[in-house]
This record gives sequence, C-alpha cells and structure tokens, in this order.
Amino acid sequence: MRLLKLVPDNTNIDFMRWRNLALVLQLILMTAALAAVAVKGLNLGIDFVGGQVVRTTFAQPVDIEDLRARVSSLGLGDASIQEFGDGQTYQIRLPKPEGSDVAASQAVTEVRTMLSATYPGARVDAGESVSGKVSEELALDGALAIALAMLGIAIYIWFRFEWQFGVGALATLGHDVIMIFGFFAFTQLQVDLNIVASFLAVVGYSLNDTVVIYDRIRENLRKFRKMAIIPLINLSLNETLSRTIVTSLSIMLALAVLLLLGPDVIFGLTLAILLGTFIGTYSSIYISAPVLIWLGVQPDSFLRVEDTSGPKPQEI
Repeated sequence: MRLLKLVPDNTNIDFMRWRNLALVLQLILMTAALAAVAVKGLNLGIDFVGGQVVRTTFAQPVDIEDLRARVSSLGLGDASIQEFGDGQTYQIRLPKPEGSDVAASQAVTEVRTMLSATYPGARVDAGESVSGKVSEELALDGALAIALAMLGIAIYIWFRFEWQFGVGALATLGHDVIMIFGFFAFTQLQVDLNIVASFLAVVGYSLNDTVVIYDRIRENLRKFRKMAIIPLINLSLNETLSRTIVTSLSIMLALAVLLLLGPDVIFGLTLAILLGTFIGTYSSIYISAPVLIWLGVQPDSFLRVEDTSGPKPQEI
C-alpha cells in the first residue's frame, strides 16, 4: 500500500518569485490591522478592564432585548450581554463600579436577585468580579509575557544560527501577533487571558515552523556554496513543504472541529490559534525566508576564514 503524499517529491515551486508582492500585501494588511487597533480598539474582557461578569442559564429561551432592558433598569451602567447559541445561556458584563470592592459584590448580588425573581428556574453559573488594580496587572503581565517570549526566541535563534536569522524570526513573530490583534479589533471579539495564552501558542508554533525552514536553509548553505541565494531558499522551502503542510493541516483540522463542536468558553482561544496557525504557516515562507535575502545573506556569508583561505602550502 502506497503512502499518501500531499506534496510530491519533485515539487519545485518558485516561492521567492512573489516575495516583493507578498511584502506589499503584508504591509497593507499590517497597516490595516494597526489602524483597526488604534481606531476601534480591542474589546477587552473583564480580566483586563475590571468589572463584573454574571453567567446564567434560563429554563427556557429568553429575548435578549428584554433581558437587556431589565438589567439596565438596575442602574448599574451600560451592560454588555452576550448570547451563547441556544437562547438560554447568557453572559452579562457590567462596568466596574466606582468605590470599593463591596460595591462590585453588591452589583453582582443585585443581578442575581433580579434574575431569580424575574425568570423562574434561572440558574446563575458564575459571578466574577475583578478590581481595576488586578486588571491592570493582568494586562501588563500579559503584554510582558508576549514581548519577552518574542525577544527570547529572537535571541535564541541569533545564537543558534546568525543574527540575520534572529531578525527574520522576530519580524515573523511580530507580523503574526499584529495580524491576530487586527483580527480581534475588526471583529470586536472579546480579548481575555485565554487569548493571551493563544498568542503564546501561536508564537511557539510559528517559531517551530521557522526553525525547521532555517535549519534546512543553513544546511543547504553549507552544501551548495556556489548556488545563488534565491534558488537555494526555494530549494529549502520545497524540501520542507511537505512537513509544513502536513503539520499545519493536522493542527487546523483539529482546531476546526473544536471550533464547531467545542464549548463556547474556549471559542476565542480556538479561533485565535486556528487563525494564528494559518498566518504562521504563511509568514514562515514569505517573511522569515525573504528577510534573509533583504539582509544580504549569501552562500558564503557564514564561511569561516579557514574555509575561504584554502589549504596552506607545506614547508619543505
């Protein structure tokens, strides 16, 4: 029985032919993503902005507008209400009240009481309160975790390969993170600590794919010292293409099933990783590899002095 091959052995795609077009497209998309973040902002969850979240399940479907009006009548501020598909489960987000944590607890209690009195059989599954100080610390720690992960990866690749590879890896990871931020700004999906975890997962996957390609490029730099850099990079990308496609498709298929059938509470996490896997696969080909060309890497760039000087004549 022959094994299924998604990529034939003799594949020879000229990836680098489209590198400049890909660069223009990436710059446009990154500019749009940054503009979306600046103009629309991110829909930060309670983890980052503070406030109260009450999640409740009703005995029968409830009209969301009626629920919103009843919550607004409590005078607790502009509430955000999100439905979870079945018309019976809702998440109610309340703004952070002024005053001490006691005021926050009282707000959650008022919502619980109103739900129990108005909707018989309603079950409050969760009631959380996060103070402003805690939310600021979580936001800072989350941003710091992403930044340190990217910086540490760039430093590792710098020492593992050469500085040009470190710059390429950092540019690739920066592109991936910016694109995901832009997606969440456009869609206004909630950004919470789960999304921060997804960013770290995407950074790890993108790094893995980039390192595999860089390792093959370095190996071919040693093997084909007279080959021009563009054909050499194309060769390296084609040699790792099968591994890249199989790995990416396996991950994305599993995530797609989880996205469709998984619980709503991890919807954002799953979507971010799915999107990040696709973006990371693309960027490992059209960012990490072309950066080496733009930084002037050549087949003889990393040869040692003794390799280029040739054998010394023996003394008689």
